[in-house]
Amino acid sequence: TSSEQVDAASFTTRRISDGITYYYSSSPSRPLLLFFSWLGARPAGVGKYRDLYLDRGMDVLLVQSNVTHFLWPRWGFDYGLEVLKALEQPPFSGRPLLVHASSIGGFTFTQMLAHIAQGGKRHAGVAQRVTGHIYDSLVVGTLEHMAIGLGKTLFPRLESLVKNAAMLYFWFFKTHTADLYHDSIQVFHNSPITTPALFFFCENDALCNPADLETLIDHWRKRGLAVESRKWKESKHAAHMRCHPEDYVSTLEKFLNSLAIPSLKCKCLV
Repeated sequence: TSSEQVDAASFTTRRISDGITYYYSSSPSRPLLLFFSWLGARPAGVGKYRDLYLDRGMDVLLVQSNVTHFLWPRWGFDYGLEVLKALEQPPFSGRPLLVHASSIGGFTFTQMLAHIAQGGKRHAGVAQRVTGHIYDSLVVGTLEHMAIGLGKTLFPRLESLVKNAAMLYFWFFKTHTADLYHDSIQVFHNSPITTPALFFFCENDALCNPADLETLIDHWRKRGLAVESRKWKESKHAAHMRCHPEDYVSTLEKFLNSLAIPSLKCKCLV
């Protein structure tokens, strides 16, 4: 059963299901921001991104990932379908979409893309509604990057132990993990969504190989996608907006203003 409440900014909050929350105003015509948050995201951290888009005239559908969605990709695949089906039903059906995925949220979004890619015309409508997509701190590179990410995110004090355990787990359940991660990477590289994209990343992120990410960006540009990026020499995984607030927001502002999003308020985010 959905629960509703009105927050301080006069927006209503509705819990759609475990992990999926809807923030909206009384206007039914507002564009929808699909926000895939990072693992273990706290309400205050998520709230900064949510409010940024709410203030700009968009409603927000927050999708929070569980570590099990990543460790057992089949569950993540099912969760991706749950999100996709929600977008195909009222009150979300037919509305313009903007995607913002942070860290592991990019993996969950990719699981949704896999259903779009495999579904032919069945889910094509959702892909056609996406006006742009933003990626912040994607986990890109080897299995070791993924294992390091789990250690840093789940148990920082036992980072090395978690990393080694994760690598053993990936090896032992290769057909259920590593092989499916590879498939997901291929889906993302050949994403069915070809509208403009923006990437935020940094050179000192242990969870991301910047060279691999730049190869991906180059691949997308060769496919004809309009891709913008902002790279910092030093920053923090999934915290670029906190580390570089003015630079982050101005880059995002410029990108949003370049998109053809109906009813989007042209106001400064800062």
